[in-house]
Amino acid sequence: MILSSSKAQPKRFTVHEYHRLVEMGFLSEDDHVELIRGELIQMAAKGTAHETCIRRLLRQLPLLLQNRATLQCQAPISLSFDGEPEPDFAIVRNRADDYATEHPTPEDTLLVIEVADSSLDYDREIKLPLYAEAKISDYWLFNLPDHYLEAYSEPYQIALGQFGYLNRRIVPTNGVITLPPFPEQVLELTSVFLDA
Repeated sequence: MILSSSKAQPKRFTVHEYHRLVEMGFLSEDDHVELIRGELIQMAAKGTAHETCIRRLLRQLPLLLQNRATLQCQAPISLSFDGEPEPDFAIVRNRADDYATEHPTPEDTLLVIEVADSSLDYDREIKLPLYAEAKISDYWLFNLPDHYLEAYSEPYQIALGQFGYLNRRIVPTNGVITLPPFPEQVLELTSVFLDA
């Protein structure tokens, strides 16, 4: 007997199923999707301001990190059985195999960074709670429309099924911020923002 439902339900994928779609050729790097709570989400197109900020961070962050940790850019983090976002940057613990057999997990992740212009609401309303639920200690959001950095820390559960961060710090374009896992390293935001 086949049961039918009057309301169609979307197919939700696990990380394992998502990887199988890539292995079987249904998805490729050119598809620009990420797995968020079991759904394949098309990533927003990136404008010139977004890409310029990425390039500037690619110049600054390796200088600060040196060999203390691994910097990854637009690469996956396995958060749960049904979540594998690809943040603009993640600073993860060094590992001898450079994560050759699996993507970094929340336990490996020291800081997640998103750069947002058209994706600002998505990065705040969807990704921020996702990172907080995974207990990623620090989340930075480079807010390009408003020209400041939103630095979030101390993830917590607001209510059943709702997650956020206890602390939100706004750092203006002429400000400085220490790298959470390495407080002796300071990032000057004038080196990152376009009109700083």
